[in-house]
Amino acid sequence: MTDTIAPPSPRRILLASLTGTSVEFYDFYIFATAASLVFGPTFFGGFAPSTQLIWSYTLLGLAFLSRPLGAWAFGHFGDRIGRKSTLVASLMVMGGSTLLIAFLPSYEAAGWLGAFLLAVLRFGQGFGLGGEWGGAALLAVENAPPNKRGRYGMFPQLGAPVGFIAANGLFLILGVAMTQEQFMAWGWRLPFLGSAVLVGVGLWVRLKLTETPAFKAALEEAEPAKVPIAELFREHMVPTIAGTFAAVACFATYYLATAFALGYATKNLSIPKETFLGVQLTTILFMAGGIALAGWWSDVKSPRYVLIAGCIGTIATGVLLGPLFAGGHLTPIFLWLALALFMMGFVYGPLGAFLPSLFPPRVRYTGASMTFNIAGILGAAPVPAVAQYLAERGGLSYVGYYLSASAIVSLAALWWTRHHDGKHA
Repeated sequence: MTDTIAPPSPRRILLASLTGTSVEFYDFYIFATAASLVFGPTFFGGFAPSTQLIWSYTLLGLAFLSRPLGAWAFGHFGDRIGRKSTLVASLMVMGGSTLLIAFLPSYEAAGWLGAFLLAVLRFGQGFGLGGEWGGAALLAVENAPPNKRGRYGMFPQLGAPVGFIAANGLFLILGVAMTQEQFMAWGWRLPFLGSAVLVGVGLWVRLKLTETPAFKAALEEAEPAKVPIAELFREHMVPTIAGTFAAVACFATYYLATAFALGYATKNLSIPKETFLGVQLTTILFMAGGIALAGWWSDVKSPRYVLIAGCIGTIATGVLLGPLFAGGHLTPIFLWLALALFMMGFVYGPLGAFLPSLFPPRVRYTGASMTFNIAGILGAAPVPAVAQYLAERGGLSYVGYYLSASAIVSLAALWWTRHHDGKHA
């Protein structure tokens, strides 16, 4: 159906791309925080504490397996019927899955039923987010002036620190306001209930959008691809593979600096969770600053250039993890988290402009979504569990080398994209 309302203003477009991803990342991050603090004893009570944490991190990674399925499904409709309707649907799937987690029974009340249902809903979270990021990035960059794609494209990425601050800020407030017994018994469920309000706000913003100019122009030139993913793999396999590995470093950096760091600091270094959440809430501002600076720099140079610089910085950040984090002192830990999340801005912020530029509009939703979400499997799904294993067997320096290796992989992929960068901008 053709939109009959006037095109939205740039401010509304950017607000819609930011609001939607903020809601989506809020949902995703409250799960990550709860996985580090709550889900082990609540849903895996039959295991030792270290095993409970590994099982929680395994469920955290489950969503990354469903994200490519969501990218395929939402990308299919996003490339065939439009960006707007698909973005609304992805938000509802993600938000609904998150809300239902608040009502799950514990291991003590229902045995393994709660863990099974948690796995199902985690799968649903990933499925919804699989269609979210690509659509939000396209909403921004396909409405952007040619010389502002980097700055427009950074807005979906800014949803990450906004969602993180909302999620962990709420957990911090609950931790201060409640006893540990109250928090573990029922307080952790409140952030999941709060997701319903945020989803309502996101829907209100997105339902007022129109289709992007690039999508309308693509429809005027030719019929939509019958099976976008088939056309993507048949005609654009090289940028799909290269774009996927180019995004690996951002996922590894983020989940090491948030989920793994929180779990390790509270359980291995005996830092109170409220104290460490406060540190993370402060350092996440460095990530927001990095994203904003990277978006501006992407318009001065190019998104690929900024991503390369970010990967080089991330390699050095990994080397510094062991020396700064292992002592258990808050000042060097703060410095490492601030550096890691600042570099996260440089390997994450330009992706909103970079990945869509690798694909033509007729398969762009599918291409951007698939590369981003398969990168999530490779770069994030195994990170907390693998990092926990490396830390226990070899020490934190090995966790840092793991981060550096992920940045080297992304650096090599960015070199491979040199002939495709900006081809379809």
